[in-house]
Amino acid sequence: MHTPRPSLNVLAAALLAGAALPAAQAQTQPQGQPQSRPAAPDAAASAPAPAAKAGEQLKRVEISGTASDESIRKASTASKIVVTREEIEKFGDSTLGEVLKRLPGVTTGGRPGRGGDIRMRGMGGGYTQILVNGERMPPGFSLDQLPPEQVERIEVLRAPTAEYGTRAVAGTINVVLREALKRTLNEFRAGFATERGQISPGIGWSRNDTFGEGHAYNLTVNAMQAKRLDDVINDTLTHSVAANTDSLLVSRGRSEEDRKALNLTGRVQFKLNGTDSLAIQPFIVSSRSTTDSQLQQTTTPTPNPRPAGFFDSVDTQGDNRFTMARLNAQWQSRLSSETRVEARAGVGRARADAHSVRQERLAGAATRLQEDTTASHDNSWSALAKLSHNLGDEHSLVTGFEAEGNTRHQNRVTLVNGAPQAGLDDFGDDLDAASTRLAAYAQDEWSVGKRWDFYAGARWEGIRTRSSAATYDARNTSSVFTPLAHARYKLDDRGRDLIRASLTRSYRSPQLQDLIARPTINSQVPHQANTPDRAGNPDLKPELATGVEVGVEHYLSKGGLLSANFFARRITNLMRTVTALETVPWAATQRWVARPQNIGKASTAGLELEARFRLDEYFDNAWPINVRSNFSFFTSKVDGISGPNNHIDGQPKATANLGADYRLRSLPLTLGASLNWTPSTTIQQTLITESTASRKAVVDAFALWAINPEQSLRVSASNLSAMDYFTGSVINTGDQLITSRSGGPSYTQWQVRWEMKI
Repeated sequence: MHTPRPSLNVLAAALLAGAALPAAQAQTQPQGQPQSRPAAPDAAASAPAPAAKAGEQLKRVEISGTASDESIRKASTASKIVVTREEIEKFGDSTLGEVLKRLPGVTTGGRPGRGGDIRMRGMGGGYTQILVNGERMPPGFSLDQLPPEQVERIEVLRAPTAEYGTRAVAGTINVVLREALKRTLNEFRAGFATERGQISPGIGWSRNDTFGEGHAYNLTVNAMQAKRLDDVINDTLTHSVAANTDSLLVSRGRSEEDRKALNLTGRVQFKLNGTDSLAIQPFIVSSRSTTDSQLQQTTTPTPNPRPAGFFDSVDTQGDNRFTMARLNAQWQSRLSSETRVEARAGVGRARADAHSVRQERLAGAATRLQEDTTASHDNSWSALAKLSHNLGDEHSLVTGFEAEGNTRHQNRVTLVNGAPQAGLDDFGDDLDAASTRLAAYAQDEWSVGKRWDFYAGARWEGIRTRSSAATYDARNTSSVFTPLAHARYKLDDRGRDLIRASLTRSYRSPQLQDLIARPTINSQVPHQANTPDRAGNPDLKPELATGVEVGVEHYLSKGGLLSANFFARRITNLMRTVTALETVPWAATQRWVARPQNIGKASTAGLELEARFRLDEYFDNAWPINVRSNFSFFTSKVDGISGPNNHIDGQPKATANLGADYRLRSLPLTLGASLNWTPSTTIQQTLITESTASRKAVVDAFALWAINPEQSLRVSASNLSAMDYFTGSVINTGDQLITSRSGGPSYTQWQVRWEMKI
């Protein structure tokens, strides 16, 4: 089923063709490239500039007072990528997932243009540690709920460190919210996006200012509405081995979503005296979404007799609300010229309410009505103490202690035709769960000569989780010790050529919902292996991973870089969701149940290549186009599952990005485009289940018109390629062979935004 694409796609050709304007429009300083470095300047750079010849165009020089992404990356002993504010806002992305997908080795789940869960090295959920201001967020929070306008920078750590935590088998993504700066700044944005005729407006405001004696603050507020309209295609072919018969279930429908959100972040920085400072950081997220879907389905051949609960159409309406408020305080003090101490504490509360009504029909007559109501309350707290001591001669020692706790109370009521759903009496409507984590770490960084830098660290973490529902009580306790080592060698005195190496241990802990034993019953008819019930496993153990990283970086004279990074991980206690036929307390007959289990060992490895440069650095008389490209290769193997596709969950064989931007001289116009590519994947998840996902080729483009130094107008397009996207599975139970797929077409989203900075 193909739906006609919007006629606006014709404009994409004009937008991309703008990059081919005559070379006479060239020569300005490229955007997005670092303007300064903390390293000692070159001799040529420190010499007086020669006087300009008559009629010669003077080159523009920009001076920035903040550290560039290049300088931060070069200074790190462990491999790190930094995405600055300029790069974040370049394409006008509406979600952080759209920003992150252009980085080496980063992929996103879901349909093109829809964001989705963020993965490093292609590894599925839980392998990538997601932090906001260095802290893990409570359950229910997603990075897609955080507008890019509220982010100052994004730090991507390929290998774990003791300070940031070691629940990072694939790596760590730390999102740093807007910071209080010692200069007055007003930023105002207003615009709208359109997709399939649905208008999604948005507005944002950010303010930086100072007050009193050296105090500063930042306040950023964003409000938005997002409307989405998706076609839904589901096909399931069931082959009965014994009877040698086929049954085809075809579902076609449409889903609409209307989401409204309000986000607020702030930071007040107090300078208490010459050595102490205090920062207060509020963080508020509030959203509400309504969904409405209609689905028609046909079964060929029509079963005779029809099984109980059989239907041919279903309408579903949902209403979801999420509110999260968090307050952090951070105190820093310099005890002496060599010693600093930092303390941080935070409290938070999140509430999620969901209500849905599912009406099934047969031949137009209402049959089964299911109503689900869920109310969840999460309370969280965290505390950190860190001591940093400079031992002299570029040698520093850092020790720290962390603690955090989360409690959840959930009430869930399921009514079928007005009566409680059968089978869940033993579990009750109320669920209480709590987790406590303690951690202690130490890390030592030192330099040997002018070229060698070393890092050695160790971290211990202990996690205790408990959950209770009616007569059922489950507990899980685990602890992990993770030693770490990193080294960096400068091949030249200027540090333009570097080699990094790391040997680390990391882990992946079970998520709270994976430990809770209370089941979720799937009411789909017929009940079979592709429509299982779901339940947790209180006996899950954390995965442990031993990893190695080796990387080479070469920094170019005009601000670009070339890099290659190799990684490998060996994983034990691999967790995977396994579907099996079980005797369960919530049904009189056996049911197919999907629950996470530790299934053994796995290994994964990959190579990440990156090139960022200006075109005229390699080609004489070329335009000063900024080129960004990366290509990553992945491979993995799960022991105990036969190949050839026994890979880590969701991991593709490769991913690639190619992008460029160009600022014209004759016009105040900047043009840019990027291509993100991920091939199709086939994963043998378990002995009976194989999963598939379509390839992605997502083209984004933007045009930025500088009206004056304070105002600009941005036109951007995401997912210009607008390809169909499907996920599927093949399940072989021995008695049945079930082949299914679901998905549909994706669409181009156009966005117009006016920006003003004072």
